[in-house]
Amino acid sequence: MLRFLKILPLLIFGLVHAQEEAVKSVYFEFDKFSLDEKQAKEVIDFIKNTDSTRIESIEIFGYTDDIGKEAYNFKLSTNRASTIQKKIIESGIKSKVIVTIEGKGRVLIDDDIVDNLPEKRSKNRRVDVVLNLKELPKLVLPGFYNMIQKNHIVGDHIYLENILFEKGSSHLTSKAKAELDKVALLCLRYKNIEFEIQGHVCCTPPNQREAIDKDTRKRQLSTNRAQSVYKYLVFRRVAKSRMTFKGYGNTVPLGKDPEYDRRVELVISKI
Repeated sequence: MLRFLKILPLLIFGLVHAQEEAVKSVYFEFDKFSLDEKQAKEVIDFIKNTDSTRIESIEIFGYTDDIGKEAYNFKLSTNRASTIQKKIIESGIKSKVIVTIEGKGRVLIDDDIVDNLPEKRSKNRRVDVVLNLKELPKLVLPGFYNMIQKNHIVGDHIYLENILFEKGSSHLTSKAKAELDKVALLCLRYKNIEFEIQGHVCCTPPNQREAIDKDTRKRQLSTNRAQSVYKYLVFRRVAKSRMTFKGYGNTVPLGKDPEYDRRVELVISKI
């Protein structure tokens, strides 16, 4: 028990300082480590379309399928990682930001229990480019608040900075629920406030207003995000009559880093 208590602060420290990652996978032909121009452009665009001020470091990990000898696959996976490293540096991205280039060899799978084995193996012939990102800076916009206040006017936005969803997800994280617990307590204190819960998405193709929820497989992600917040606040005893919810897709970007748009905000509708 004493040993666990000694370790616990370290675990908590690690959780508090958990770093956000963005990952791009690049797939290779069997027994190859060459890269075509389309793939090269995709990985460079992935990096350059990310806010450069947030990129703390880049890690590159190469893999192979489980066919062949272990030593050969380590060499092949390293060559794949090195190919990606070379393309990134050629594009003008500074080499010092790349902190890891590692071939991890083959990814073993149980071929007796895996469905569609050839496809599974093809997904293991890859390189993962991992961007380690700094936390988003605090958002400062006129008419936006980071929590419900005593004195609001209709139209005020409460931007819940700890409720940024994972890409493609409408699930509330433990951090988001802790934030909503505070919101619920303030709603119970200021009983006159009514609001609309607005869900949003980022990073969709130009011709798509809405994004797909990876769990439901339906193109209603922003609505599902708003509904998740609505249901949780109802669970925390906020009256349904005080709230509505609606998904706005990608139609109301904040004009900042797109990551801010994986959000739900409360908009005061009645005082």
